[in-house]
Amino acid sequence: MNFGFVVPYAAERAFADLARLGEGRGWDGVFTWEALYGVDAWVELGAAAMVTSSIRLGTLLTPASRHRPWDLASKVGSVDRISGGRAVMSVGLGALHPGWLAFEADEGRAARARKLDESLAIYAGLLSGDPDFTYQGRHYSAGRNDFLKPPPTPQRPHPPVWVVGAATVGQDGRQRSLERAARWQGVIPAIHPPSGEGAKSVEDFAAVVDAVRALRVAAGLTMDGYDAVIEADSHGSFTTLEPAEPAAWEQAGATWWIESWWDLPEGPDGLAEVRRRVEAGPPQP
Repeated sequence: MNFGFVVPYAAERAFADLARLGEGRGWDGVFTWEALYGVDAWVELGAAAMVTSSIRLGTLLTPASRHRPWDLASKVGSVDRISGGRAVMSVGLGALHPGWLAFEADEGRAARARKLDESLAIYAGLLSGDPDFTYQGRHYSAGRNDFLKPPPTPQRPHPPVWVVGAATVGQDGRQRSLERAARWQGVIPAIHPPSGEGAKSVEDFAAVVDAVRALRVAAGLTMDGYDAVIEADSHGSFTTLEPAEPAAWEQAGATWWIESWWDLPEGPDGLAEVRRRVEAGPPQP
């Protein structure tokens, strides 16, 4: 299992410094996130790529439905080339917050879901390098284009996409986010206990992974190279896992354990605590 960490708040140079520190302390991945207005995540990751050589660089997450898909493909492709093939993009519908609604009205979950699917289709089509790629959707379209096309990304056919797959424990029936996750290269299970409270259980995580596996088998796909991500917090209390030991989650199918320290304060004190935790190294498997 791989171990990564999210930097909740940092400017570009500080993020790059933390990425370099994390690589030196044995971490496998460093992740940032995207706001509508703020530090550009892909510029941060590009800066980190310049001072590292092996650590994976990604987002947790990117609200792809609010990007123009060709802009998104350009940014992710650039980071993948700079890093020599270490970029990964996590996507979901995005959590509404004041920093979003200050600039854009909520179109509703259904519209965001349609835009997400269309954005990913164009992202993959453009980065595949297919000279005949075209797309016509409800929200976006892409015509045939051979004007100053960028070099191919090191990761083929494109840098991997991890998708939030929401599952309500005990709920039967079709769950479209899991179907979406099964079509791409990884799943980030968003497990919602019926009460809305309590620890995330390894059994529920395993059930999501099994559901995605079944969907991939039905589509003629394997789990080879497919990632399953668990968000953890070994230092604080942002999220609680049951059991807390990484080995149990690896046995349940997790390929990535990502420390998500979202409850740390913004500012120098919070950044110093992130640095302390990164310097301590990943948890013992």
